[in-house]
Amino acid sequence: MNINDFINYLKDLNINPTKDQLDKLDKYYKLLVETNKITNLTRIIEEKEVYLKHFYDSLTITKCIDLNKVDTLCDIGTGAGFPGIVLKIFYDNLNITLIESNNKKVSFLNKVIKELNLNNIKALNIRAEEDNNTYDVITARAVANLSKLLTYSYHLLNNNSKLIAMKANIDHELEDFNKSKFKNKVIIEDIIKFKLPIEDSNRSLVVISKDK
Repeated sequence: MNINDFINYLKDLNINPTKDQLDKLDKYYKLLVETNKITNLTRIIEEKEVYLKHFYDSLTITKCIDLNKVDTLCDIGTGAGFPGIVLKIFYDNLNITLIESNNKKVSFLNKVIKELNLNNIKALNIRAEEDNNTYDVITARAVANLSKLLTYSYHLLNNNSKLIAMKANIDHELEDFNKSKFKNKVIIEDIIKFKLPIEDSNRSLVVISKDK
């Protein structure tokens, strides 16, 4: 996915990127490449692959939620900042907490936050289980299967929160979830399945809330 493809496909997500947002993504990409030489952040490093599988993929969350109406967001297991930092670039209204247990990745996240001059976003070098706050939205991109993910994140949900698990193919995980202790504690509100452009790989957005 080259830059023009990226811009065009974002239109399908009702996103029209500004020059400032595109400049920040470019700077983010260059920081990613530079740091990845000494710290293992991601195996995906080619520019076209990063724009498709990291940047665009992060923004597909807008298929299931209007982030303009969200205040607090927590991205658990954020790794090199996907989707959290990408979402902050495009939705400045968000107050974002990035949770990552790998100290070297947290150092990278803090460098990106500083270099891109991002406000109201912080990176915490903790495990999700150690965070005592709740958030409007909790995101997790390819972190763990649904049952384990809820073990890490259930306490972060309040009665109005949504957990959005960003997955590839979800079908095989639903069987395990239906046998888990969380089956009667949460509601799967929606599962949105789609194909990633260009390569046609499977993607799923699983929207979960507490059973009130």
